Amino acid sequence: MSITTEQLSATTLLRFATAGSVDDGKSTLVGRLLHDSKSVLTDQLEAVALASTNRGQEAPDLALLTDGLRAEREQGITIDVAYRYFATPRRRFILADTPGHVQYTRNMVTGASTAELAVVLVDARNGVVEQTRRHAAVAALLRVPHVVLAVNKMDLVDYAEPVFAAIAEEFTAYAASLGVPEITAIPISALAGDNVVEPSAHMDWYGGPTVLEHLETVPVSHDLTACHARFPVQYVIRPQSAEHPDYRGYAGQIAAGVFRVGETVSVLPSGRTTTIKGIDALGESVDIAWAPQSVTIRLADDVDVSRGDLIAPADDAPATTQDVEATVCHVADEPLTVGQRVLLKHTTRTVKAIVKEIPSRLTLDDLSQHPAPGRLVANDIGRVVVRTAEPLALDAYADSRRTGSFLLIDPADGTTLTAGMAGASFAAVDGAEDAEADTSAEDAEWDF
Repeated sequence: MSITTEQLSATTLLRFATAGSVDDGKSTLVGRLLHDSKSVLTDQLEAVALASTNRGQEAPDLALLTDGLRAEREQGITIDVAYRYFATPRRRFILADTPGHVQYTRNMVTGASTAELAVVLVDARNGVVEQTRRHAAVAALLRVPHVVLAVNKMDLVDYAEPVFAAIAEEFTAYAASLGVPEITAIPISALAGDNVVEPSAHMDWYGGPTVLEHLETVPVSHDLTACHARFPVQYVIRPQSAEHPDYRGYAGQIAAGVFRVGETVSVLPSGRTTTIKGIDALGESVDIAWAPQSVTIRLADDVDVSRGDLIAPADDAPATTQDVEATVCHVADEPLTVGQRVLLKHTTRTVKAIVKEIPSRLTLDDLSQHPAPGRLVANDIGRVVVRTAEPLALDAYADSRRTGSFLLIDPADGTTLTAGMAGASFAAVDGAEDAEADTSAEDAEWDF
């Protein structure tokens, strides 16, 4: 079972994120993309025109289409992630406009965590700067499969091809060294609209696609049968009614891959094996279902299955573990410390856990590792080792972004502390010293 690129372009949803240094023109690019693709309502344009006039600007500032917070408009920067939904005849889009400031790295991680493509903006006058390298590193850490380098403000460098070529070469070499699988460089002027939706009349030396053309045609999926099939159980359906006296189904959303009736599966973490007796989707029985469909799976045997369990093919099931090694981005204002008690949420399963080690903190400026920092503060990216109270069936994040990711949560108030990506990061952890967790008597019930 395979799906052609043409079918994907016609039916799929592309999630993408924009990133770049302050004043590189991210919000202007997004505004231009929405405006020129006719995805903006008349009243929105009128509001932007009025706000621009009040600020003394002659032309409407399209950046205001995304910078919705008052502080963003006053400072002319993006602070929070702004999500926009739009569509063209060829594809539907969810766009995350993420901040450029260093202190908002956690916001970029949030916006790019589900993105299949990242647009990294560079000011043609400044070239690749420190923050550009940070954004490329975050995209690589999050395993974003497609990266677009948008060299903006080409109108301010007289649309010079050598300027674009030098920036594209430097960025491509750096991003490729981080393991980014695909990089596409496009010269643009978001303010003038060059190569955003319409081809530029000023850069006849460029023969590639516009930004929108690339977004519409980039492949965002692959043969579903090649995925590791994973089904996190969200709810057990047991009506015990006269019409369905013996019905027992396990409902949820398929995280990855394909499931078929008659297939031999394992229920994790117990490891019990059975076969799929039936699959119900939208009130009807089907023989096959695939991600991201929401379905109910019925099993042939009376296996103990509850919320948080994972159903996977018996010959392709992930290993279970209580020691989770991962790269994380700390998103809370309070630091994450060695020995801290947390809750770990993975798909539909939430378990108690302890932060046993923080081997290193990543310095995004030069990708060096700071060994044994003892804690991570807001916007820090580092390596952690977490011990869980119960076994978890995790994939490596490199294999599955959905079942290889997790959250660390404050058990006291439910605050999200940290976003984690299981397995190895792009950078090796060299020279990291051991940091022993303090599991004293007061934490005994959490010492797994």
